[in-house]
Amino acid sequence: MPYLQNKQQVSKYLDPSVVGKLGNMELKARLIVEGYIAGLHRSPYHGFSVEFAEYRQYMQGDNIKNIDWKVYGKTDRSYVKLFEEETNLIGTILLDKSGSMAFPKQEDRANLREVGAVEGTGVDKLTYGGMLAASLAYMMIRQQDAVGLCLFDDKIRTTIPHRSVRKQLFHILQQLETVEPGELTSISPALHEIADRMKRRGLVVLISDLMDDPETLLMGLKHFRHRQHEVIVFHILDRSEVDLDLRHDVEFEDLETGKRLRLEPAFVREQYNSDVKGWISKLERGCRNHHIDYNLITTDTPFDQALTAYLGKRQRIG
Repeated sequence: MPYLQNKQQVSKYLDPSVVGKLGNMELKARLIVEGYIAGLHRSPYHGFSVEFAEYRQYMQGDNIKNIDWKVYGKTDRSYVKLFEEETNLIGTILLDKSGSMAFPKQEDRANLREVGAVEGTGVDKLTYGGMLAASLAYMMIRQQDAVGLCLFDDKIRTTIPHRSVRKQLFHILQQLETVEPGELTSISPALHEIADRMKRRGLVVLISDLMDDPETLLMGLKHFRHRQHEVIVFHILDRSEVDLDLRHDVEFEDLETGKRLRLEPAFVREQYNSDVKGWISKLERGCRNHHIDYNLITTDTPFDQALTAYLGKRQRIG
């Protein structure tokens, strides 16, 4: 793993009790995105900061003007200087950690199997979204792009400022490993606040189940477009949320308010499926009209397949 130099370096930045988990997550990210290192951006932005960040060993294609010849004279090895904002892209990953993203919980999975729901991949939406965020962060850092992370529910909860150095991946992975589902969903206010904070245009990636009013949600996304950011939306849903194909009566629980409702799916299935289809259509159409890249992913799709399919499509279009 290219970013895990040695145990001493790992323990300097991470709690030893989570190092193994973080290593596994980074390895999964590397295996998934290794073939798509240039897949996310088309190099439209260039930084101008001259603040030194760290050294990296020279690789074929690097500008020889960035080689530190003093270091070469001492070590007989070529290293290039990296600067804090000398990147092709500023990438901001926004991960929704609201209560609805915790679906399905462990007990929900057993109940869904009992009533005939489609088997998922064994993870809830928040975990699935976290895997996606980790992989995208890994890829952007490998591209020497600066990446930041923002976790939100009804308000912004955690932010990790943009950096392009290798240690940034550890900070992001550590935060993702410890994230817990939060409060009510209120996506639009968080989007507006984040857009107001961002001073430099770049790439914004929203990972969410989008359980909010479509009109206000789209207004928040349009705020980024008004500021000339490129926007990608990954709409993460469980298959049972898209198709109410259940055989027996079910008690539904709102994970954000705790309210419960018992229904016979056969009586509401047609209307429910129609409403969900209309909701998704409205979001997709609204994003398309404002040049926002909308992508619906259900968690029964193996994660690596979903991500590599998207990155492959993006490369073909780009």
